[in-house]
Amino acid sequence: MKNMNERTSEVLNELTQFVNDRIEGYKTAAKETKDPTHKAYYNELVSQSQQFSNELNSSLSRVGGETQRDTTIKGKLYRGWMDVKSGITGKDEEAIIESNLYGEEWAQKAYNDALEHRGELPQEVVQMVEKQKQASLATCEHLKQMKNSVD
Repeated sequence: MKNMNERTSEVLNELTQFVNDRIEGYKTAAKETKDPTHKAYYNELVSQSQQFSNELNSSLSRVGGETQRDTTIKGKLYRGWMDVKSGITGKDEEAIIESNLYGEEWAQKAYNDALEHRGELPQEVVQMVEKQKQASLATCEHLKQMKNSVD
């Protein structure tokens, strides 16, 4: 059985990669959108995600893990696919929002996976993960409202 620091390090490592995917996704969205309101929102989400990454990396360091600056392989493949798709179909607002919504749904899955190990994680890590999960959930709701307004 793994000790708490090893399990915490594993969970935080994986979650940080997903948050780093989130940073890259919102940077791309901010660059591609034509809507100044959407651009401002995506830039806010880049900042929020960078803060989340810093929090996760700080916790990683406290348990003896290496800080994580990389993204997931799945995220890299998805961003590559979206680049090809937008090259063919164009970069309309709805497609950008849908791509971000898809990413947030994956983030929710990553947060849920992390919280499945709550009994093996320090309480402050569980609280941080829950707080970030709630922020991601709020982002999902906001993106759904944005999508409905461009339909």
